[in-house]
Amino acid sequence: MENFLKNDWQKILKSEIYSENFLKIKKFLEDEEKRWKIIFPPKNLIFNAFNLTKFSDLKVVILGQDPYHWKGQAHGLCFSVQDWVKNPPSLKNIFKELKNDLWIEISENGNLEKWASQWVFLLNAILTVESWKPASHSKIWWENFTDSVIKKISDEKKWVVFLLWWNFAKSKKKFIDKKKHFILESAHPSPFSVKNFYWWNHFSKTNEILEKIWKTKIDWSLI
Repeated sequence: MENFLKNDWQKILKSEIYSENFLKIKKFLEDEEKRWKIIFPPKNLIFNAFNLTKFSDLKVVILGQDPYHWKGQAHGLCFSVQDWVKNPPSLKNIFKELKNDLWIEISENGNLEKWASQWVFLLNAILTVESWKPASHSKIWWENFTDSVIKKISDEKKWVVFLLWWNFAKSKKKFIDKKKHFILESAHPSPFSVKNFYWWNHFSKTNEILEKIWKTKIDWSLI
């Protein structure tokens, strides 16, 4: 599985890849495969967020919980779906907030690779899920791995903008050095909490921060 992790993340996460926790994850997924369980995303896309956004370049982090659990949706980027897939409710609400904030037209295409290519790291705290069973891999040590990822970013980089949308994401603040980085918080964009997600203007605020620290703004449009 680790062979699918590319670029400078291989060196940054070398100790995590060879840790006992990671070996447990690997064995669990291998055993599930032998039981004919369907796991999302496919193996080659588990580390897609890492492979599309190098550690050396990343400047924004958006944190999700776990992948979509329906066939064809998940491709290793939080909140993102593949080109031919209908946008899920949370992603639709993200696009509505984009329109509220920056007057960007709502996209029918929910593939967020364009954001990743501009060094927005779209990280799920849990990197795999069993088909039709949300949060089914929440207890298989993925969080140990991704907590280390967040801490690495905090320790070894400066002036990263972290977008933490809901309490689960906010719980990761303990791994982020607030003296070195920027944290923007809100509710989750799901239909259950979206009223408290709207109007925080995180997209424009992120660009304002990036401008102030002499970094290129994100083009959030997908059309």
